[in-house]
Amino acid sequence: MSSESDLRAAGERIEMLLDASSAHGTVVRERSEELVRLVADLYGAGLGRVLDIVYDCGRLDDEVLDALAADDLVAGLLLVHGLHPYDVTTRIERALAEVRPYLGSHGGDVELLGVTEAGVARLRLLGSCDGCGSSSVTLTRAVEEAVEAAAPEITGIEVDSRGDHGADATVIPLSALRVRLDELAEGAP
Repeated sequence: MSSESDLRAAGERIEMLLDASSAHGTVVRERSEELVRLVADLYGAGLGRVLDIVYDCGRLDDEVLDALAADDLVAGLLLVHGLHPYDVTTRIERALAEVRPYLGSHGGDVELLGVTEAGVARLRLLGSCDGCGSSSVTLTRAVEEAVEAAAPEITGIEVDSRGDHGADATVIPLSALRVRLDELAEGAP
């Protein structure tokens, strides 16, 4: 079982079997869920030991960590078991770096503003998009999909699309202009 479709099919089959177990009552469903949970815990502990052994052998360096984190299946397993080598912010930044060329081809960019304590990723779309009005929606969706894939544990995504033209991007505060206008008015003959 190595292809992406085989893995997806296995996940769907597990879910179907759990659903089917509920047809035999609550006790059967609970035991089925416990069985899955225990097997997942066992595999998680084994995966953690593998990482410890590789580290103890001096072979768990940045290159190996990057390779593990780049593999979708392995990264997912590491996330499920709290073993992923990169925190949520780093994973989101890496995902944004991968989508930036696409955004740049439309005259845009994206900035991670942060991740809230509640797990909401706050992003700002920058620049403008060339082409039709729907391209902004397409770009936003591309960013959201990249972030969701890199950090499935986030609870939501807030996108500020004001970009370079938003109120936060003012170069000269309005109050500073008023002070200068007042000074000019007082000094005028």
